[in-house]
Amino acid sequence: MAATALVLGGGGITGIGWEIGMLAGLAEAGVDLTGADLVVGTSAGSIVGAQLTSGLLTLGELYERQLADSKGEIAARLGPAVLSAFVWHALRARDARAYGVRLGRAALAARTPPESEQREVIAQRLVSHDWPGRRLIVTAVDSGSGEFSAFEAASGVGIVDAVAASCAVPLVWPPVTIGDKRWIDGGIRSSANADLAAGYERVVVLAPILMGGGPIASARSQADALTRNGSRVALLSPDRAARAAFGRNVLDPARRAPAARAGFAQAAAHAQEVASVWAS
Repeated sequence: MAATALVLGGGGITGIGWEIGMLAGLAEAGVDLTGADLVVGTSAGSIVGAQLTSGLLTLGELYERQLADSKGEIAARLGPAVLSAFVWHALRARDARAYGVRLGRAALAARTPPESEQREVIAQRLVSHDWPGRRLIVTAVDSGSGEFSAFEAASGVGIVDAVAASCAVPLVWPPVTIGDKRWIDGGIRSSANADLAAGYERVVVLAPILMGGGPIASARSQADALTRNGSRVALLSPDRAARAAFGRNVLDPARRAPAARAGFAQAAAHAQEVASVWAS
C-alpha cells in the first residue's frame, strides 16, 4: 500500500473554515497532516486541498485567513428549497450517475449568477493558480452525463477551473465550462469521495457532511470500506459546537470564522486518535 492520504469533504464556506481549523488545531496538538502523499478535495475540500498543497502559506497563516472579516464577500444561500430539490431528485435516481444527470439538468436550467463571477470567487480564494507538486485530486460531476471525474495535474485542466467545477453547487452556482462539458459539484456523487484513497495505508477523512442517502455514498460507509480493505482510517466530523457555529446556511461567509474557531477547538479531542492512524 501507498502511505498517507488526507480526504477533505464538502460542506460550504463553513466547511472550509472547519477543515482548516481542524488541521491547524491538530498541528498545534502535534499532529501535522500537511505532508500527506495524496490529498482528495471535494467542493469545499477542493479549496482547502489546493490551499494546503500550494506550500505558499503555513497552516497558521491559512487559519488566520479564515478569521478575517468577511465584509464584501459574495453571500449565497443553501436554503430549504434547494435542499428539498436535492432530496427529491435523489429519491427518483436509480444510482449516483442518474442523480448527477437529474441535478445537472436542473442546474443548467436554474437562474444563477454568471459563471465568470463564480470563477473569480474561486480564483481569489486560491493562493496559487498552479497544480502542486504533490498529488491533489479534485472531484466534479459532468452535468450532462452524470459522469464522475477526478481531476489532477495530469488531466490538462487548470486548477482554478477544476476547483470551480468541484464547488459548483447546483441551483446556487452555475455549472462550470471545461472544454465542451459543463461540470457541477463533486459532492453530488459523495460528500467526501473517500473511496479515492483506496490503496493508501493511513487515511484521515475530514467530513463536514457525514450523511449520504439514496444513491449518494456517505463518508462513513466509504471510510468503513477503506478499513475493510486494510487501511487505517480516522473519520472526523463536526461536533455539536461546530454544527452550532455553522448556523443554518453553510454558504454564509459570516459563519466562516466561527466554524474555523470551532474546528480548532475540536481538534484537541481527536489528536490522539489521528496520531494513532497517521504514525508509521
